Amino acid sequence: MPGPVRRWNYPVPLCIAQCGGSMTDFSGVILSPGFPGNYQSSLDCTWRVQLPIGFGIHLQFLNFSTEPVHDYLEVRSGTLETGTVIDRFSGPVVPNSLFSTTHETTLFFHSDYSQNKPGFHIVYQAYELQRCPDPRPFRNGIVIGQDYSVGMTISFECLPGYTLIGEASLTCLHGVSRNWNHPIPRCEALCGGNITSLNGTIYSPGHPAEYPHFQDCMWTVRVPPGYGIYINFSVINTEPIYDYITVWDGPDQTSPQIGQFSGTSLQEGVSTTANQVLIKFHSDFSTSGFFELHYYGNFPFDTSREHVSLSLFI
Repeated sequence: MPGPVRRWNYPVPLCIAQCGGSMTDFSGVILSPGFPGNYQSSLDCTWRVQLPIGFGIHLQFLNFSTEPVHDYLEVRSGTLETGTVIDRFSGPVVPNSLFSTTHETTLFFHSDYSQNKPGFHIVYQAYELQRCPDPRPFRNGIVIGQDYSVGMTISFECLPGYTLIGEASLTCLHGVSRNWNHPIPRCEALCGGNITSLNGTIYSPGHPAEYPHFQDCMWTVRVPPGYGIYINFSVINTEPIYDYITVWDGPDQTSPQIGQFSGTSLQEGVSTTANQVLIKFHSDFSTSGFFELHYYGNFPFDTSREHVSLSLFI
């Protein structure tokens, strides 16, 4: 300022380590309040480091000294309210460096009413997290989603005729090792089931592998009232006579039987008059095979629809 005595217009500022803060930089420094001087009593300070999804932070402790037990620093994976505690530090020993494997990390410092110490000096550096394992090839189904990084979710769908065993959606978890939150599901051809779609496919159990011995599988197919069901057995590959497929024109075995199919010869398609059909497959203790049949809901006696290709393949 002008005048006979030179002076600043304001007091010289101070650089003081604050009690808490929010950081989004890929590297930074976290100091206890007042560092390198002693921290004050009765503090509850929260530092939040928030990075883009797919990054964690490496924490390195350069200095650390707090009143043992009563004054402590807690590192959490996630938010203060819902995050998981990674570790808690207290006393005069400088902790080893650690990794936080989430994009959001919270540090919480508490001091009680007595003994103030120099506190801590921490530096952090962001690092890119690995991706979860690629679930492909996904046999007999498809994977929806191509981002396998931390926090991302993918889903699974089976091809017609197969049933999803396991969770339909998986999320890539945080952690030192990248893993999905559930095992990878699988698509299997089951031994029986209840089917309500207007048209569909039924495979022999275990398809495309050969079906097991001693199977008695029952599928009930139900389409809307007013519809019949057309089933095409153009090709099957089972042990003749002993392994066979039986079809009833109705929901149970008291309904009229409209066909029994076995062997490898060409088969005529069959139609029901009811909107439900029971299909049973039996295999004995010896030779195995496989089959694939297609069904289609149509109006009874509507032969104009039977031109649709509904074949059974080996």
